[in-house]
Amino acid sequence: VQLQASGGGLVQAGGSLRLSCAASGRTFGDYVLGWFRQATGKEREFVAAISWRGGSTTYADSVKGRFTISRDNAKNTVYLQMDSLKNEDTAVYYCASVRSRTIGTRGGMYDYWGQGTQVTVSS
Repeated sequence: VQLQASGGGLVQAGGSLRLSCAASGRTFGDYVLGWFRQATGKEREFVAAISWRGGSTTYADSVKGRFTISRDNAKNTVYLQMDSLKNEDTAVYYCASVRSRTIGTRGGMYDYWGQGTQVTVSS
């Protein structure tokens, strides 16, 4: 499975960005796709995840109500719509996938990772 993340950039606080993660290489039934982020000097943290078939989602408390994860199965792409961005959302964002029927929030359960995309939120 290959994952390609894109869509990062510089945005002012309160603004929006949409990240994309294009997946290829395998069929995606029963795959969970997740977004994680890592700020400079901090540990990687879970952001959001979605099941490929059922569309079940889960979010970190810090982004709930501001971020929305969605998928387009026809394009094998998962999106992360980020609204009302805050300075503390600044990080490198990674997409990851795992073959699983349950959504997990631990990075260690994900088998495949894309390269990161930088999101910088300025005051």
